[in-house]
Amino acid sequence: MSIRVKVCGMTKFDQVQQLADLGIDYLGFIFYDQSPRFAANSFNDHEIELISSLPLSRVGVFVNEPIEHLANTVYKWKLDYVQLHGDESPSYCQSLSGICKVIKAFRIDHTEDVVALSKAYKDVAYFLFDTKSQLYGGSGMKFNWEQLLVPLHAEYFLSGGISKDDVNSLVEFNKKANSMYAIDINSKFEVSPGDKDIDLITNFVQQLKNVENE
Repeated sequence: MSIRVKVCGMTKFDQVQQLADLGIDYLGFIFYDQSPRFAANSFNDHEIELISSLPLSRVGVFVNEPIEHLANTVYKWKLDYVQLHGDESPSYCQSLSGICKVIKAFRIDHTEDVVALSKAYKDVAYFLFDTKSQLYGGSGMKFNWEQLLVPLHAEYFLSGGISKDDVNSLVEFNKKANSMYAIDINSKFEVSPGDKDIDLITNFVQQLKNVENE
């Protein structure tokens, strides 16, 4: 199956439109006010309304957010998914089941048992695995993907330092990784935090398709 692509950390409306035209599957909007890619200050109400009508899935990224505030953002932005990138518990995820589909993110290093880490989260649509760092995502660093070649009860987004040079590695890994659902790209495809390099993303997506079709 071809690799789905999520571009995270959107802050510019024209770039949202360009990536929608490119056929990107998921766009991520970060609602964590400590992030340099904080979306709430980046778009006006008219732009938010237009974004909600685009033919792609909208993902809101949150970190330990009070549920009421999260729910208000989901409704305002008409989000398709919430990506929980903090220390949210299984019961927190379960409480969101009537609000939005959940992607639970885990930040891992080489010592992590991903099966044990994820097994309590039965009520999520997908997992996302990112590199453990002091940041809540956007570190630009990789972890060992081979850790994910284990049975998991939900498919996952692969994140963490993916760059234009990883096309061949991603295609080869996707052949082995039965549970990989999509990849998540961010900091390696930017001019500066939140300012995406559209040409770089376009070329990357085309290269992915070309290698997959070889």
